[in-house]
This record gives sequence, C-alpha cells and structure tokens, in this order.
Amino acid sequence: MPQSVSGVEMRKRQQGRIEGPPQAPGHPRPNTCCLCWCGCCKCLWNEDRRERSERQTCTKMDSIEATEEQHPTLDEVIAWSRSFEMMMRSPEGRDVFREFLRSEYSEENLMFWIACEELKKETNPSAIDEKARIIYEDYVSILSPKEVSLDSRVREGINQSLAEPSSAMYEEAQLQIYTLMHRDSFPRFLNSSVYRDLLNSKRACLDT
Repeated sequence: MPQSVSGVEMRKRQQGRIEGPPQAPGHPRPNTCCLCWCGCCKCLWNEDRRERSERQTCTKMDSIEATEEQHPTLDEVIAWSRSFEMMMRSPEGRDVFREFLRSEYSEENLMFWIACEELKKETNPSAIDEKARIIYEDYVSILSPKEVSLDSRVREGINQSLAEPSSAMYEEAQLQIYTLMHRDSFPRFLNSSVYRDLLNSKRACLDT
C-alpha cells in the first residue's frame, strides 16, 4: 500500500510547482508568479497587464483627440444654410457663426445663448445661483459692456427672478436673442465671406 501524502508534503509540492526549479547562486530567479492580483510585485504577469493598460489608455486618448479634431463635412455646412436650428446644435456651426458675429461686434448674443443653455442643464442649487448671477452681470446688467438687447418686459421678469434664481429663469430672454440672431444675423452670415469661404474650401477638398 503506498503511503498517504501528508498535508505538509502536498503544500511543499504545490509550492515547488509554482516557484519553479531552484536557481544557481548569483543568478536570481525572475519573479514569474501568476497568482499576484494586487500588482505589488514585478512579476511578468503584472508587467504584461501594465503594458496592456497603457496601450488601452493611449488608444482611448487617440480616440478623444480624433473626435476633438473633427471638422464639418460639406453636407453639414450646406445643411446649415437650410436650418438655423441645425447650425446652432452643431459645435462647429456655432464656432463659425461666432466668428461672423465677432466681426459684427455682436458676439455677446451667441455667448448669452450658450450660457443660458449651460444654466438649464444645471441641477445644483448653489451652482444655479452662481451661474444665474454671472449671466446677469455679464449680459443683462446695463453696466455690462456685453449687455444684450432685451425688451423692458423681459428684463423686468429677470429682475424679479433674481430673488429666487432657477435654471429656467432666462428662457424667455434666451428665446428673444435666439430669434434676433435667426432673423437678423443669420441671413447676413450666409452671405458673408466667413461662411462662403468655408463652403468653398469644403467643395475644393472634394475636387482634389
């Protein structure tokens, strides 16, 4: 009858299989453990895991940068001429429109509209109070050099809302400025060199 293997002997055999054969003096054995999940050692498994993590990080960053560097297509630029709303929904469209408004010294209209959009997304009461105050000081106050053109009724409504600011307190004023840009600035934008140069450059890219 073969003798039974004791628990101590079994652990020694298992340890020998994990650690591998002994190394000659002066030649340290590389740490190749496959059981280290905490990343505290320099085993090959952990080094390989770190390399994979770095490669994944680089891939994600490359993807983010590629997204940030995207430019509007010719079809998108043409679509802007048919829909002011579509242009305003596009970050690239707003950037081009802002460039035009800057040339007409009315950039504050678009900046006010964007600030109101950001305020409407806010849910934190403290942040709402702060953003509402900043918008008032920057675009509504008669002392501001960036004051937008609002009628007296809308302005009075804003003044009353300042006591208890809300994320929707500028909605009527925002619509008024949106309508102003749509009816007044947008037609001139479509006939401007800013828009036409962009349109021509997109067409030229297709021809080359």
